[in-house]
This record gives sequence, structure tokens and C-alpha cells, in this order.
Amino acid sequence: MDKSGPSHTAHSLTAAPLVALVVAAGRGTRAGGGLPKQYRSLGGVPVLRRAVQALWDAADFAQTIVVIHPDDEALAREALGADAARVTLAPGGATRSASVQAGLAAVRDKTAHVLIHDAARPFVAARIVQDVIAALREPGCFAAAPALPMTDALWRAGEGHVSQIQSRDGLFRAQTPQAFHYPTISQAYAAASEDAADDVAIALAHGVKIKVVAGDEQNFKLTTAADFIRAGHVIGASGAMDIRIGNGFDVHAFCAGDHVILCGVKIPHDRALKGHSDADVGLHTVTDAIYGALAEGDIGTHFPPSDPQWKGAPSDIFLIHAVKLAASRGYGISNVDLTFMCEAPKIGPVSAAMRARLAELLSIDLDRVSVKATTTEKLGFTGRKEGIAAMATVTLVKP
Repeated sequence: MDKSGPSHTAHSLTAAPLVALVVAAGRGTRAGGGLPKQYRSLGGVPVLRRAVQALWDAADFAQTIVVIHPDDEALAREALGADAARVTLAPGGATRSASVQAGLAAVRDKTAHVLIHDAARPFVAARIVQDVIAALREPGCFAAAPALPMTDALWRAGEGHVSQIQSRDGLFRAQTPQAFHYPTISQAYAAASEDAADDVAIALAHGVKIKVVAGDEQNFKLTTAADFIRAGHVIGASGAMDIRIGNGFDVHAFCAGDHVILCGVKIPHDRALKGHSDADVGLHTVTDAIYGALAEGDIGTHFPPSDPQWKGAPSDIFLIHAVKLAASRGYGISNVDLTFMCEAPKIGPVSAAMRARLAELLSIDLDRVSVKATTTEKLGFTGRKEGIAAMATVTLVKP
């Protein structure tokens, strides 16, 4: 996989050895899936491996450094496979800037040209990599980065309304890899007083002139669950995309008490819900929907009510287990739709808090979570206020 060879002996700017520095220390939870996005599978290949491979396919690197979260060494080695031995793994910091500095500290040859690339951009074209290298090797150039010119109209808005039209002239969308002569970017980071969105910002604040090369629309960054769906199309897997839908249904009776817990939210009420755990009928239903999509039974299969350790347990334990199980199979959660059936308590006033908690537990965007309620027109056990029923539908997607 790695085409890296021994360090070059010539140290002029035109013949400096190349170092790939891949930043993969983030948590990437907005993309869903339970795992940090850089370790999720795309067409059977982890995102991190695709990003590193794309760099190696484009150029010969004397050293490849992957900056990871300190807790993720096992995940990184698994993602890189047999070629992990050819990579320098560096523990990152609390911010992107701190992580890049940690990667720069691991560079062996301090005369190198360093290409700093986001692990979440697995589709960088060889042409982009080669163009930033070529630009960096031009006389007098110490930094180069790919970007795309803005083509959409730009607005400024406040309080939900357009307040001003912003000219798009001279505006670009930044991409990576961003390439630098090592002493230039090392000094820029040493002088930086605060975190920055990317390496160009750090270099620019240090007075470095950065050459812009043409980016590519396909070199997009994986940020949300929708980006993973788009990624499936890029790798030609749209026809083979695995989409699964699971349904969940659960019922809990009322018992004596002064509150209920629904989707992790404590709601004052004149009754409580009866159950072995905390009786959170909302989380139980969503959990069963995920297990159903995976054909993995239900909560009772994984957490038997006969086991005393689950007595009174918070139901987020069950949901988190289901999310991680889906992620281990390569599935991300696209959306969830949860409906409560009850006369009381009123769900509407607390539905926003429920949505927020579900989105947090599922690691997906809020606009992919629906929580609503209906009555049964005073018919049946819910109409008689004897308990609460809930049903949920969950969509899982494997690119």
C-alpha cells in the first residue's frame, strides 16, 4: 500500500523529500454510525485507509504520519491493516491545531515538503496532490493549497432573514492537502496564538504567501450522514448500497410514581412506568427498531430481564449498544421516526428535548430525528390511561 521509500539525500526546495501528514484525531460524531467517521467503512474500506491510499497512489512519500486521538490506536491499526507498520502514528491534541503540531513534531526530515490532509477527504484526486507538490517546488513558493471558486450566490442573514448580498468575487472553498515547506509551517504554528480552521489560516497569519491550485468537487469532506450516502455514489456502490429498515414497538403500563422517563427526559406525571429497567418506552422502541433492521432480535435478546444487573438500568445503555452493533456491521443511521400513543403526559411540550437527546445518542443530526405523539381517541388501554405505547421506524445505510 505505501509507496514510501528511504529519505532523499538532496535537500533543495525542488528535491526535498515528501511527508504525508494525515489528520485523523477528531471524533466525527455528526456523521453518525457510532464510530468516528475516519474509521467507518466505505465500500468495505475504512475512510482513513482510502485517504492514505489516495496520497500514496499520487506520489512517493518518505514518511507518512497519521495523527489520531490517543484512545484510537487500535482502531487506526485495524483501519490501516498490514500497512500500519509503515505509518507513524502520532497522538493528537484537544484541537486541530494541536494535532497538526503533534504531527509536525513527528517529521523526521526537517527539510521536507509536508502535505497536510484531512482523513475525512478520502477521494482526493492524484492530480490535486501532484499539483500542490509541483507548485511548492516552484522557485519562491513555500505553500500551496487546493480550492474551488464560489459559484453560488452568497447572502448574509440575521434572525432568519437575508440582510445583505455578499459578493463571491475572489472567494474560494478550501480543500486539502495543503502543502508547505516544513520550516515554514513549523514556524507558523510555533507563532500561532489560537486554533484555526485549517493550516492555510495559520500560515497566512504568519505572513506566508499561499499559492492556490484547482480543487475538485469530488474532494469533499465527510461530515454528515448524507455525505456518506454521497460517498457511496462516488465509489460506484449506489446500486449495491445496503439500506435496511427496522420497526420497533413497545408498551409499558403505568404504576405508582411521580414521573416518567421518555427518550432520556424526566417528565413530571402522576404515575410512573413499570419495567425492569427505567421503563423508557421511547428508547426501548428505537433500540428494538435498530435490532430489527439488523435481524438481531430485541432488547430482551441482548439484555435479558431475568438478569438482575439491568434492574433499574438507564435505557441509553441499550440504545448505545444497538448503535455500536450497527456500526460494527458498517451501517450508519440515516433517520428515526418515533411515535408515542398515550393520553398523558403531553408529549408536545417536551418533544424538542427528546429529539435532542435521541440525536445525541444516535450521533446524527437533529433534522434526522422525529418525535411525535397521538392519542387513540380514548380507546383501549392507552385511552384508559393505563400505559404508554410507542412505535418507531429506523433506516440504516451501508454505502
